Amino acid sequence: MTVRVGIIGGAGYTGGELIRLLAAHPHATVAWATSRGRAGWPIGSIHPNLRGVLDLSLIDPQDVNPVDVIFLCLPHGETAANIEHYAGLAHRVIDLSSDFRLRDADLYERTYGQPHPTPDWLDRFVYGLPEAHRDDIMGAQFISGVGCNATAMNLALLPLARAGVIDRVIADVKVGSSESGAEPSAASNHAERTNALRTFAPTGHRHSAEVRQVSGDFPLHVTATTTDLVRGVLATCHVLTNRELTERETWQLYRTAYASEPFVRIVKEKRGLYRLPEPKILAGTNFADVGFEIEQGANRVVAMCAIDNLGKGAVGTAIQCMNLACGFDETAGLTFFGLHPV
Repeated sequence: MTVRVGIIGGAGYTGGELIRLLAAHPHATVAWATSRGRAGWPIGSIHPNLRGVLDLSLIDPQDVNPVDVIFLCLPHGETAANIEHYAGLAHRVIDLSSDFRLRDADLYERTYGQPHPTPDWLDRFVYGLPEAHRDDIMGAQFISGVGCNATAMNLALLPLARAGVIDRVIADVKVGSSESGAEPSAASNHAERTNALRTFAPTGHRHSAEVRQVSGDFPLHVTATTTDLVRGVLATCHVLTNRELTERETWQLYRTAYASEPFVRIVKEKRGLYRLPEPKILAGTNFADVGFEIEQGANRVVAMCAIDNLGKGAVGTAIQCMNLACGFDETAGLTFFGLHPV
């Protein structure tokens, strides 16, 4: 079985990553990809890594035709405002924006500062993190994307959250520049971004709501900082626990949570340069490397997760969800293991 796929917003970073991965997918064919400003441009002229991969040019959004699966790579607010239209274009809709990640309309308004334009659609979408909602994703018609920073925090915290040992979390999240998208801005200007280590969200990070929705409503304090990386997220979560955990018990919690997960690896080595999670070596992959360190004599665990923000933090997870929803092998098209050195 092969599905025809359409991509709304094919000129951005997530659109390009979707085309790259779907071009080699054994059960998917990219039927079209759109751009409002670059219709008619060959894919390879916008995404140079795709030269010669597909004989495909971007088309105007008005020229699309129905497909089996549609991926929406649009700015915040645009999907929700036009969801009826997009739902009519495909049997399955996977939205990579933040429009349908939160189930509660009041929480959405508190998080984004405005009412949701189509609140009656919120409970029709499944939150697309397979490690938390696999059974709901299987066969789902509407799937929301995940926040990249939320994904790193959730995967770091889920084993501890499921065990009910979290009292409070202080999360330090460091992110790469591609997280801000392909459209230029003052913050992504090369002269301002290069060699920078800049905290842009000391408090009130919007992805906190996704973490509480998935991992539990415990006190969570998040600080996000940009780095000189292009791709990558590293979440370092200082977890204050309600009792002291042993090394052995914590290992068991993480092994139980992730033993059968195809894209989550526990990284906790005794020696070596990469003995703890490091986003650099995950560029282009759908893997999440998680690790932890126990502070002896204290109720404190430092839980870590590294991902590629465009991979496991966005496109890779979206394709993983497509695989589950369509009944394909969950790992189809996602088995790239990364490069070293890079």
